[in-house]
Amino acid sequence: MTYDHIMVRFGELSTKGKNKKDFIRVLARNIKSALSEFDGLEFDVKFDHIYVKLNGQDYAPIVETLKDVSGIHSLSLVLKTSEDIENLKKVCLELIKQEDGKTFKVHAKRSNKAYPLISDQINRVIAGEILKNTSLKVDVHNPDILLSIEIRQEGAYVFTKTFKASGGYPLGVGGKIMHMLSGGIDSPVAAYLLMKRGISIECIHFASPPYTNIGVIDKLKDLLSKLNKYQAKIRLNIVPFTKLQEEIYRVSDESYAITLMRRMMFRLASKLAQRRNIVAISSGESVGQVASQTLESMSVINDVTNMPVLRPLITSDKVDIIDTARKIDTYEISIRPYEDCCTIFAPKNPKTKPSLEKCLFYESKFDYESMIEEALDNIEVMYISKEEELF
Repeated sequence: MTYDHIMVRFGELSTKGKNKKDFIRVLARNIKSALSEFDGLEFDVKFDHIYVKLNGQDYAPIVETLKDVSGIHSLSLVLKTSEDIENLKKVCLELIKQEDGKTFKVHAKRSNKAYPLISDQINRVIAGEILKNTSLKVDVHNPDILLSIEIRQEGAYVFTKTFKASGGYPLGVGGKIMHMLSGGIDSPVAAYLLMKRGISIECIHFASPPYTNIGVIDKLKDLLSKLNKYQAKIRLNIVPFTKLQEEIYRVSDESYAITLMRRMMFRLASKLAQRRNIVAISSGESVGQVASQTLESMSVINDVTNMPVLRPLITSDKVDIIDTARKIDTYEISIRPYEDCCTIFAPKNPKTKPSLEKCLFYESKFDYESMIEEALDNIEVMYISKEEELF
């Protein structure tokens, strides 16, 4: 006996009110897009579940794909059958005989209130059939096999296998953000967490040729290819940053260089976001991790923009960030020895409590506004998508 459907549960999405149907619609669209390479699947979208009819397809790669779709709380392999109790006894017995274990529990849920048996009666009838025909014992607290039955209007769904998924909200329901992507460990993890909350990302990277190696761009493309598991197509904006960095070092004290560079980056990200009709920017910053990420530094840097700045990792421990990077398979790419512009131009003794007045004084010494506009007008754009992996 084989499973013929996958039941998709919403989790956190289930707490939504009147706009729940809009979230479900977006999730259904994302599921269909994620599974587009699998032929013959059918989709049944309900208010509390989405069902994927397998039509003979191997469930394993489909389950693995769905685990990475944000907005899905869990998945179950299910067998859809008639809700007739005699049929259920036969199906459940046959299904549980395929499982490994010594103990079991039956958990029935009667969504169809017109069904003649209540949940507890279903549990007792099915458990009795299993006890009579197998050597399995009942364990209601910690069973080896949990046999679940859902009685619905359209029939019964029986399952023993459930998989945890990513949770969160469907990608796109939270809008789009301009994400600052450095190529280090943190920013791809921050991007993943944003996507998990339903926010689509567009990326901005600050390149400083000839000081930075061309390998950094390949590194970024590889990182975004990993993130394509969660967002199928990502726009990458590569901003020429060399002239601004050189001017910063020409006019300022070296200890202020990082603060001034970050202020320019936030200006560039905000202006590009406005051009792209994006309402917020984000980064991989975490409090206290480096000199530019003290509260005092972030306050001075934030002064250049009125846009919301999201920092998903703001209180995260570095070890936890690395663990997540390994989980999403970006860690080994991030540690490739290609330095970005912040690393190349890092001062020996950066200010951890910079003065806003001094920043404004240094910035008054050069026409950064025209240089920002020039940089924005010379952005290189590329799109990283799943399809590229085919070539």
